[in-house]
Amino acid sequence: MKSRWVGALVWLVLSPFAVWAVLRVGGWTPVWQWIALVAFTPYAAAASPIPLLLSLGLRRWTAAAVALVTSVSLVAVVLPRHFEDGRTLPSADQRLRVLATNLAVGAADTASVMDLVRDLDPDVLAVQELTPEARDRLDDAGLRELMPHVVDRAKTGVGGSGLYSRHPVSERPLIELGAFRQARGVVSHPSGHEIEVVSVHPCAPSHEHKSPCWATGLDALPEAGGQLRVLAGDFNATLDHLPVRELLDSGYRDAADATGQGLVPTWPQQGWEPILGVTIDHVLADRRMAVHAFSVHPLPGTDHRPVFAELGLPTTAT
Repeated sequence: MKSRWVGALVWLVLSPFAVWAVLRVGGWTPVWQWIALVAFTPYAAAASPIPLLLSLGLRRWTAAAVALVTSVSLVAVVLPRHFEDGRTLPSADQRLRVLATNLAVGAADTASVMDLVRDLDPDVLAVQELTPEARDRLDDAGLRELMPHVVDRAKTGVGGSGLYSRHPVSERPLIELGAFRQARGVVSHPSGHEIEVVSVHPCAPSHEHKSPCWATGLDALPEAGGQLRVLAGDFNATLDHLPVRELLDSGYRDAADATGQGLVPTWPQQGWEPILGVTIDHVLADRRMAVHAFSVHPLPGTDHRPVFAELGLPTTAT
């Protein structure tokens, strides 16, 4: 009888990890809550050796075999984000610097945003949750003097977005689903490249009725191929979400992943208070563009950490 209870305990501990691995690898979403839960896959991977050690310690060999496959599966999808991919960089005069930040319904500290722009010297700034009031404060602070070319899709509430550029930009049709605007523009780079940039911000899948908006917002993002493209902003999704993996499969690279920083949390900014931090802000760049640098930065007044990437452009214009 004791042996039976010990075996039941082992499987009780193992089962959640095994189910997690199956759902993550298979890309299935059994219930809408899984959309939020799968973002924590790195933490599940870190804890996955526990049932393996428990099974080995109690000599439950079948359970140990399942636990081993489970742990290896979870670690295999997470660990590569911790290592650089080693791709060769192009010449230094062909660079595109991209900064993306969620302003938290315009509440982010304007002076700190301007400090980031001056310190990082981005060619393009993609902003999310850009309200008319926040836009006006940034204008008064001199943002348009530094980045005079603008796609302004500001909106009251969480749905606004915009692009600021040092170089001429031509607006492309807006992506707007569930009242969330994702501004688009083609930047005319001095190198001769024409690069489409999207300020990414689909709905947050915080409730069941918002899940379709989240999925369609990500599905509406242009796949890689043809014209050079960069998708930057608050994806409300990590590399463990199938829509993001499908974008990567189409021909993008995640700048954080490419530089071995794919496990650095970007939301909530404070992390651990009240929940564990997850990586939902990204810069996805066409695979023809090398990733020279990537960094995550603090910004007072918002729950997101801005992300910055310096991208290497192909040696010939596309």
